[in-house]
Amino acid sequence: MGSLAFEPADEGKGVKPPLTPEAPDFSRGVTHLGGEAEVSIGDVVVKKRKPKRYRLKEIDEMLRIKRTRAEARLISMARRVGVPTPIILDVEDDTIVMERIYGIPVKECMSEEISREIGRLVAKLHSANIIHGDITPMNLIHSNGRIYFVDFGLAFVDSRIEAKGVDVHVYFEALKAGFENWENLRDAFVQGYLEFGSEEVLRRAKEIEERGRYVERS
Repeated sequence: MGSLAFEPADEGKGVKPPLTPEAPDFSRGVTHLGGEAEVSIGDVVVKKRKPKRYRLKEIDEMLRIKRTRAEARLISMARRVGVPTPIILDVEDDTIVMERIYGIPVKECMSEEISREIGRLVAKLHSANIIHGDITPMNLIHSNGRIYFVDFGLAFVDSRIEAKGVDVHVYFEALKAGFENWENLRDAFVQGYLEFGSEEVLRRAKEIEERGRYVERS
């Protein structure tokens, strides 16, 4: 790929990482407490944004409602461009009720073909100028042969190449941190992304990686 080439990777299939204590259990009804929201998983998924005590109550409520509506809107936008997401069942104030996707986190079943499909789906998001903001294997669910994007809490709309490059870079960093064969998985993602996406975005992701290396050496 010329200027898009990353460091060479050995050929091979995806290696399934070991289960980790922090991996959420999607097989039964549980509640997960995150920094931004409380997520209750039962027959449906209920996501409620948590109040921030350091903000004025009125401002905090306004921001939570605004961000909740924006997240629900982006989930629906993603579905319209062909990216599997949960169906939104209800939105009220700071709470989203959505379809539960029965499956397992991609972190537990990652392969090159799955990473390639993730590349295709991220390119579709970017074609609609949707920036996910947190593309990691733990925010993706494999279900019935499809990859679902289930957490749009950090998503936003941005047409800039830089924003899309950062989005891709976040995914690459997650691969490095979680998989021994991350280079193969990265290369598979690139192949999938190029089916619908721009080489310019991938070049920018590579530039962002190189910036990070420069900072580390400084």
